[in-house]
Amino acid sequence: MVPFILHTENLSIGYTKGKSSVVIQSDISLDLKKGKLIALIGKNGIGKSTFLKTITGILEPLSGTIVINHKDLSDYDNSELAQEMSLVLTESLPPSNLTVYEIVALGRQPYTNWLGTLTTEDRQKIDEAISLTGISDFAHKKHYEISDGQLQKTMIARALAQDTSIIILDEPTTHLDLVHKVTLLKLLSKLTHETGKTILYSTHDLDLAIQLTDEMIVFTENAIYKDEPCNLIAQNVFNQIFDDKNISFDTEKGKFIIK
Repeated sequence: MVPFILHTENLSIGYTKGKSSVVIQSDISLDLKKGKLIALIGKNGIGKSTFLKTITGILEPLSGTIVINHKDLSDYDNSELAQEMSLVLTESLPPSNLTVYEIVALGRQPYTNWLGTLTTEDRQKIDEAISLTGISDFAHKKHYEISDGQLQKTMIARALAQDTSIIILDEPTTHLDLVHKVTLLKLLSKLTHETGKTILYSTHDLDLAIQLTDEMIVFTENAIYKDEPCNLIAQNVFNQIFDDKNISFDTEKGKFIIK
């Protein structure tokens, strides 16, 4: 049996407004298995980013349970959690002169001493991450000297160097052209199968997710689904994402059609 890396049970997510809570999604009960590439999809405002921020500890859950590697999320301190879960956001890097190598090396912060001194093991993890993501040719460059696609690979390398069981990415294909989107998703798929890590990412590139991921989590207005893409197609789940007469999902072609 493949072990679960992350488990949620009866999870409600949202935010607090004054003395009341605004629920965006409720009754989220999911299990994420080891070594899977999983896409999180749904229309804008359905709760994808809120869900990612909740399971990574950025937002407090309104109710329910989040378990990471058999331990409740609330029982982790920041340092412990950083050794179990890494996060790649879409925000721009702050101004700096950091090289690609130095950015990847930041992934070792949860393990270094207060001086940030890198050990032999740290350098080995950094080198492995650079090799796995194929960024060695520009590892010496400043981060502002590389393309968006190269920077996204760099951030994934940093997450790999952090050496966690699960990597969470919030819309990693944003601002990339089609070729770089496909290249990045193929890289993520390769990493899950070669390293055994679980990678969960949110996306609006639904057709690519259907073709390139092991599993998908689909947030709709009325229910949440998780399964392999082929099974979700057979269950006609994708037609529940958009309530729009101009868009439908063709189950035979396996893609969205504009009418």
